[in-house]
Amino acid sequence: MKPLAMTLGDPAGIGPEVMAKVLAARTFDTPITLIGARWALEKGAAAAGVELPEIPAVATADLQTTPIALIDVAESLPAATETQFEFGKVDAGCGLLAVRSVECAAEHCMAGQVSAMVTCPINKEAVHAAGFVDDIGHQEILSRLTAATRTATMLMTPGLRVVHLSTHKSLIEAARFVTRANVLDKLKLTHDSLERWGLPQARIAVAALNPHGGEGGLLGREEIDEIVPAVADAKSAGIDVTGPVPADSVFNRAINGEFDVVLALYHDQGHIAIKVHDFHKSTTATLGIPFIRTSVDHGTAFDIAGRGIADESGLLAAIAAAQVLVAGQLARL
Repeated sequence: MKPLAMTLGDPAGIGPEVMAKVLAARTFDTPITLIGARWALEKGAAAAGVELPEIPAVATADLQTTPIALIDVAESLPAATETQFEFGKVDAGCGLLAVRSVECAAEHCMAGQVSAMVTCPINKEAVHAAGFVDDIGHQEILSRLTAATRTATMLMTPGLRVVHLSTHKSLIEAARFVTRANVLDKLKLTHDSLERWGLPQARIAVAALNPHGGEGGLLGREEIDEIVPAVADAKSAGIDVTGPVPADSVFNRAINGEFDVVLALYHDQGHIAIKVHDFHKSTTATLGIPFIRTSVDHGTAFDIAGRGIADESGLLAAIAAAQVLVAGQLARL
């Protein structure tokens, strides 16, 4: 059985802490290959007040012979990061560690050495400070590494799935991104990805951009000029899609079972719905890359990092989601 690769995220955030809590309290059917800095994991365990199991070091996942092992990417990076480290502080060294961990996990996925990757949160400011000016988040890093041209973020929490037309754009830029071509492309990507993960002919709803769906053009013409034509194109391609549906009702209808997934048109439109419905069990999956990647759906939480109070429920949910997607059983989530 191939292991899951699991990155520790930014050492100054809560990633190592929640990982330590999970490792101290759980055993898994799937082997785990941790990727990050051992010193960061140990500091996270100390903050959480937990004792880590034995975690031997390995150079690559295919050499792993134990249930849990660690690829320590810090060994090839400047040691000053550990000595300068502070919980809750933006640090370029921590940003570099976080990106290198994601790169290592992705390389293992593409080489077929692991079944999937699960990621803890990275900090955008730290990543930028480390010199990765175009890598705003995991999705951008993974797009760069895989040369993927069509990607999307899907958030999942029990009873609700949401794919985003765009994520890391300003609100003005996100509205400009709502075009017939972009909406159709994301509908095709959503349909194909969910089918591959075990949910064929998914019932997709497209959220409206404007209040009340634009009120026939009185509150904006995006629904008329862009979204309705895209939905018609998707239907002609055999996709089961409904919309645009006003955003103040579409998520409730999905929760009630009418739709399998909602296409949200900008970051907060979808994130707020997911996190209000069930914040602690929400997870993320990346569509459009050649392997499975799931993640916690929370950030580095610098305000509580190092205090031992971070909730590990999201990481447990991300691990479970990865296992389900590897098995091609998305309908179970």
